[in-house]
Amino acid sequence: MSTLCAAFQATAAIDPDAIAVRTPGNTRTLTWREYATQVRAVATGLAALGVRRGDTVALMMSNRVDFYPIDVGALHLGATSFSVYNTLPASGIRFVLDNARAKIVFCEAQYVDRIRESGADVERIIVVDGTPEGTVPLAELTTMDTGGFDFEGTWRAVEADDVATLIYTSGTTGTPKGVESTHAALLFEARAVHEVLPVEYGDRITSFMPSAHIADRMTALYFQLVFGTQITVVADPSLIAAALPDCRPTVWGAVPRVWEKLRVAVELGIEREPDDTRRAALRWALDVGARRVEILRAGREVPADLAAEHAKAEQAVLGPLREKLGFGELKWAVSGAAPIPPATLAFFTALGLRVSEIWGMSELTCIASATPADPARLGTVGRILPGMEMRVADDGELLVRGPLVMKGYRGEPAKTAEVLSPDGWLSTGDVVTVDEEGYLSVVDRKKELIINASGKNMSPANIENAVKAASSLVAGVVAIGDARPYNTALVVLDPEALHGRGFGDESVLAQVAEAIATANKELSRVEQIKRFKILPVFWEPGADELTLTMKLRRKPIGEKYAEDIEALYAEPMAKDVHEPVSAA
Repeated sequence: MSTLCAAFQATAAIDPDAIAVRTPGNTRTLTWREYATQVRAVATGLAALGVRRGDTVALMMSNRVDFYPIDVGALHLGATSFSVYNTLPASGIRFVLDNARAKIVFCEAQYVDRIRESGADVERIIVVDGTPEGTVPLAELTTMDTGGFDFEGTWRAVEADDVATLIYTSGTTGTPKGVESTHAALLFEARAVHEVLPVEYGDRITSFMPSAHIADRMTALYFQLVFGTQITVVADPSLIAAALPDCRPTVWGAVPRVWEKLRVAVELGIEREPDDTRRAALRWALDVGARRVEILRAGREVPADLAAEHAKAEQAVLGPLREKLGFGELKWAVSGAAPIPPATLAFFTALGLRVSEIWGMSELTCIASATPADPARLGTVGRILPGMEMRVADDGELLVRGPLVMKGYRGEPAKTAEVLSPDGWLSTGDVVTVDEEGYLSVVDRKKELIINASGKNMSPANIENAVKAASSLVAGVVAIGDARPYNTALVVLDPEALHGRGFGDESVLAQVAEAIATANKELSRVEQIKRFKILPVFWEPGADELTLTMKLRRKPIGEKYAEDIEALYAEPMAKDVHEPVSAA
């Protein structure tokens, strides 16, 4: 199979009456037979509207069942189908639609006015859940047929090098760029990941991240076309924890912030357990798991007495706890898109989950390296995927070449040439180290390294992760220190972990101060945070401080909080600036 269309047709024929896509509780389901029928209807309708191979179709909607036959239907025409972040302002919508040269936009009724306000030059707006004036209802599109449309011949004419999708980068340093991914690259990705993290027909996964994010698009949509997974769509990502026991995923993935929130939820659940015996048992089991993981991380053999104690904890507490969380049948899970504190991975490993850290980027089709779920490998992102080449430049930047490398940035040949050499090497922008077995550890983004007043290079992500690992109360940290005599930090709290306390609560301040002191013990002297300030705000994806994929926007943060940053270095020290304390 050389295209995603061929993969879908083969997969859909395996068990046509099996459920392919569903919502929690099976309030809506889509069998493979219904899926295939709707794909044909969407393709036929789009053809009637004049969509042809090489055209672009945009989708702007929440995670919903309708998304799948629409996206795959467009693919069967040879069109490029891509998703727009729902939270984009009108100006952002105009940029991506114009850059993509989108002819058609599928959307929910709630987004019609914003799309029109954008002024983007699109031919049709097709609405999946209503009939706003001047739009085409999805039900009407799927009945359009001008006659003579050769569905079989059309999808078979699609070629491996055709651009299947566009992924717009999150724009931490400027205007987003549209990464072009081909059918061949997406198929290669699925098969290469499968060699490290196997996926089978009937495996279950949730779709809850935005479909404009390559992580959701790859692991939900494209894995499904190739392997035949069952997808549970969760429209509201804040409800993912509640949806997991319903879906019971066998494979799963999330960004670090979601893993951190799940950890907070588990810890809070234990803290609020009303039965003293049950609460003590939960704490004991997690402690046993943590002690076992620490020994495995050190590369030592687990003593027989601890192994026996762990077996009891597994049977009596850990197994039932995973079942309650919805992870009772989980084969593997991944964390990616941003660095995750090894302590967070260790927590879930102690719980008995097989969580691997992955590394990749949109320009590499998604996942480019993955590590087995081995406690001894926590903190690494594994080896480069089979079939790919890598080398490390003199300045530590990772360069990658192979089938996963993007075709280019849509309409941006100069920007493409900046990162993609004539002989196919992609400059990733990530500084890495590589051990003797080829395992990669990401130091930081090349452009984000802190160089202090003494010329010392440091990774802000390493500093920030040490703090986040020390306390679930800390949702975000920004390490400051470029051209400064010492490091400081802006801290943002997790609203759920506040437990109703205010920003100025003495216990909150004490907890953050202790967390930073604990982190400092894990950092070199020059990396340590000398002062910090708690910001009385919560940061949301897509706002000034975070990209839609929850990466820090360091330059805008520096500009927006310039006065707060200066206060961190002021003498005498301001009242709302604090120093870490000795950890208890």
